[in-house]
Amino acid sequence: MLTIIASLAILQASAAQAPAGQPTTPPPAPPACDTEGHDGFDFWVGEWAVYPNGQENQVANSRIERKFNGCAVVENWMPLRSAGGTSLNHYDAATKRWHQKWVGSSPGAVEFIGGVVEGKMVLTGYWPNGAGPGQDALTRMTYTMNDDGSVRQHGEASTDHGISWQTSFDFLYRPKEADSD
Repeated sequence: MLTIIASLAILQASAAQAPAGQPTTPPPAPPACDTEGHDGFDFWVGEWAVYPNGQENQVANSRIERKFNGCAVVENWMPLRSAGGTSLNHYDAATKRWHQKWVGSSPGAVEFIGGVVEGKMVLTGYWPNGAGPGQDALTRMTYTMNDDGSVRQHGEASTDHGISWQTSFDFLYRPKEADSD
């Protein structure tokens, strides 16, 4: 019985191969994510030194990469004095919306959704404990490309479902090469 099973496996494997002398054709590459919608976060791609907006004390480094055939934008957030995190961002062409999933060194994850509004990337989601312990907050993040090549990430929190907003963080991402001058 074992001999029959082994013979069948060899027969199937040889049948799947191209005949001798015939080249095998690799499967076609998946289409690139290169539409105008997919490039909505391209301004954020790069190596960054991160500062609180208006201050000169660096708080983090961040590497933002466009990956997987252009279908994802991945952030590797590396704070100087605490644990880091990663965000995975992607554009859904069917809904014409951007999605971000943030996972840090604390338990849980945060999911945001949004898109480009007046040249800025605006993402919104509920952040557990975003307004303090036990106080979940609707969080709106606005990413803006500045004339000097930096990117502002302005986070605002709302505990009244978006009626009012308070700044919860305000970072300036400066290009690493420009920052080292």
